[in-house]
Amino acid sequence: MKKDWDHIAKVEKAIRQKYGKDAIVNPNSNWSEAKEKEYLEQLKEFSEAQLLVEQQQEKVEVDGFLVNKKLLTREINILNCPVCFKRLNTIKDDLFYNKFECCQKCYIQYVENREERWLEGWRPGEEKCHKKT
Repeated sequence: MKKDWDHIAKVEKAIRQKYGKDAIVNPNSNWSEAKEKEYLEQLKEFSEAQLLVEQQQEKVEVDGFLVNKKLLTREINILNCPVCFKRLNTIKDDLFYNKFECCQKCYIQYVENREERWLEGWRPGEEKCHKKT
């Protein structure tokens, strides 16, 4: 098929009149080695950031539950249960701490079936807590 150069010229002229000179410029004419290098660097940075996001959104099975991998690498500020003062070791301890501010063992012993009283501020006495643990 033979190109109709007159038709192409008419179309380009119409586009230039309607949208301006920049609409018909070949994009490659403004491209340089420096721009190519900068573009490749930006593409590399974007790819690395995208890979990191995908890795953090990856799900991992923990005790029969799928948990976002990002949550597993997050450090917790509180390392001990404020009720029994034992170290928060498991993900379940973290879950109970986030909701009830105690470890799983203290939840079972003091909070379970008494959530309302716990949320109102009741806590076991110091002697009582240390005797049973």
